[in-house]
Amino acid sequence: MLERQRYDLLRSELKETRLESAILQKDLAKTLKKPQSYISKVESGERNIDVIEFISYCTALGLDPVKWLSKLIARF
Repeated sequence: MLERQRYDLLRSELKETRLESAILQKDLAKTLKKPQSYISKVESGERNIDVIEFISYCTALGLDPVKWLSKLIARF
């Protein structure tokens, strides 16, 4: 799997998890103390997130970042 495909998978899984949790972009953004446009850009692929942001993002969604990333890596 190419790097771009991995980013695409990460983004789609984060968005799907947010939607399944019935969390709006604006609410996730508020929790992260970011503008709503930050969430939109991450989910659309306009912006990538680094590992620290990933941990915060997962935590805000109520996910264990290590477990969640392990499941994602298994799909690579």
